[in-house]
Parts: sequence; structure tokens; C-alpha cells
Amino acid sequence: MKKLITALLLSLVLTLPLAAMAAVNINTADATTLASELPGIGLSKANAIVQYRTEKGDFEKIEDLVNVPGIGEKTLENIRPLITIGETGSSSTPTSGSGGTSGDSD
Repeated sequence: MKKLITALLLSLVLTLPLAAMAAVNINTADATTLASELPGIGLSKANAIVQYRTEKGDFEKIEDLVNVPGIGEKTLENIRPLITIGETGSSSTPTSGSGGTSGDSD
């Protein structure tokens, strides 16, 4: 019984950080959030991301982040699992199915 409880507690401790960590939306997060949630992204790079987004518009794909001064391929690969552009929400990504409610299909 003691082994079972130990195993359950260990499992809980190991999975809690993963459950608490949600992807950071680089199209909506402020500089403070970017800097605190993404490893290797300090306030300077976070401000550059927000400034780029303000001037150029939302990121269309995660790979566009390398266009921000100070963000290279290595940084992108390190934070890729932690970021999103909001693909599950209302995005400009076209869907392959029909049945949308915002356009005429005639």
C-alpha cells in the first residue's frame, strides 16, 4: 500500500507542472507574460515581440517569430512547444470544411 501511495504522489508531482503550463499565445500576450513564461525571452526580447506584432500585425505562423530582431532559430526551437498563435480560436487560417456561417455558398 505504501508503494502505491508513493507512486501516486510521485505521479501527481511530476504531472502538475505540465498541467499548469498552458501555451502562451504570442499574438495576445503582453511583454511581461512573454518574459516570465518563455525561457530565454527576457523583457527586451518580449518588448521586441510586442512591438513587431503592433507594427506588422498578428503572427500568421509560429515560424514568423524569427522575423523579430533578437529571435533566432535556436530561440524559436527552444520555445516552440510553449507557444501558440491561437489556431484553435478565431484565426485567419482557412478551414477545409464547408458549413461556415459567415459567407454565402451560392
